[in-house]
Amino acid sequence: MANLRMAMDAAFWDVNLASPQSLVDGVVRAVPGEPVPLDGARAGRTIRPLQLAFFHNAFPLGLTPSFCPTLKKEQGSFAVQSLLIGPSLGDWWTGLIGQFRPRKLISSIKSELANADELDLVALRDVAKHLLDKSLYAIGLCSQFSPTPDTSLLFSIEGHGEKEKSRSKATFIHKLPNHDVTVEAAWPELFIDKNGKYWDVPSSLSLDVASLVSDSGLRYRFGLHKSSGHPQPLNSSGSDDKIPLALMPGFCAKAALSYEKNRDFWREKDKDSGSNLEKEMPWLSPYDERLKEPHASISAILGGSCAALFGGNQEDDVNYAQEGNGTINQSRNFRRKRNPFSGNVFGSMCYTVQHGKFTEDFNDLTRLDARLDFASIPAFIRGASRLLYDAFRGPAEQKASTLASPKLTLILQQQVAGPIVVRVDSRLAFTSPSGKHAPNVEDIMYSLSYSLRILRSGKILAWYSPKRKEAMVELRLFEF
Repeated sequence: MANLRMAMDAAFWDVNLASPQSLVDGVVRAVPGEPVPLDGARAGRTIRPLQLAFFHNAFPLGLTPSFCPTLKKEQGSFAVQSLLIGPSLGDWWTGLIGQFRPRKLISSIKSELANADELDLVALRDVAKHLLDKSLYAIGLCSQFSPTPDTSLLFSIEGHGEKEKSRSKATFIHKLPNHDVTVEAAWPELFIDKNGKYWDVPSSLSLDVASLVSDSGLRYRFGLHKSSGHPQPLNSSGSDDKIPLALMPGFCAKAALSYEKNRDFWREKDKDSGSNLEKEMPWLSPYDERLKEPHASISAILGGSCAALFGGNQEDDVNYAQEGNGTINQSRNFRRKRNPFSGNVFGSMCYTVQHGKFTEDFNDLTRLDARLDFASIPAFIRGASRLLYDAFRGPAEQKASTLASPKLTLILQQQVAGPIVVRVDSRLAFTSPSGKHAPNVEDIMYSLSYSLRILRSGKILAWYSPKRKEAMVELRLFEF
């Protein structure tokens, strides 16, 4: 089922989205308070170095491909990543990751050989110099230590040859009987906004306490977040970029409470699950344990959040623009204000229907999830009232609020053959970017997965985002 909890999580600072822009983590953060990201964009729970360790034996030469745009076009978007070393000792594990972009090297060598009169030692030496170009490479180090079964410490640092500054992050995770506690510090922290643009926040520190979902469906979260320094655009386009207000410097406290309810219209239970017959003949078991029951169900979530901002509630509106030579200029216009205190009521409804048990090799899985998200129910009520008023009194030239418009997320999964499944995630809005009441597709993502029956619920997932022009290969465990 489409993830309803994203309705509440999207208001906080720890929504991880998969992205090849980050080498060690393979994730970036969604800007809090913006529309709920696509489910397919949500990063996997397995840390990136362990994914690359798995791919080391799955791909030729242990190289994992990725695709993401760079500021300098001559570097190319294609890159290969690999886990160079991964020593472990007891509860401690370390991984060294390398990345290589071949396009610039191939272009330089072709140009060098074309200009050379003859292939001699001098020409070969000039070609070898291109291998030492540091802009071709990136390297990252990740270390994880688990002093107790419920506690983990993670530290990562990465550097890219074409960039002067490195990226570092430290994370503390502790699991309580009914809560998860996370403390994280990053310098800088990489965020992505609703338009697919990346922002580097110079310093970010956060504390998050989240309850586990109880049998009653109640769930709550509390978080503290402090950011310092003005965000900088990453790989900016030529158009003006306006900084999201949620990334401005300041200290913010936020709390949220939600209630979730599920109901099945019908469900075909798997009576033979875990039987001796399946153990003796594994090919009779489903390719994914979480996709083994055909059903039709509906679910809903309703919640509220409140936030308090201390300092930094008034900031210069800084626009960034890229010139033809690749430099980024900034300009300050007027000052934008953020409310020191704010509250919101949100909700989501989801309908899911699945046919097939994902056991046979053909035509045994078709699944559709349709989720309607209301980012702000009060704003939606005001917008609907204004539409009714305009219908009786005549239309008025008013720009529709982005919070007033609900978002419809559609997820279609279809088995191609055996463990191979194609998936399409899309988000539709009922207002256009210009503010007019016209439906449009805001985002879409395509993915192809290969389920690993031996892992019970694991798959190799390759996805492509046309909006971000990025592609990536991931390992997902117990996620669908």
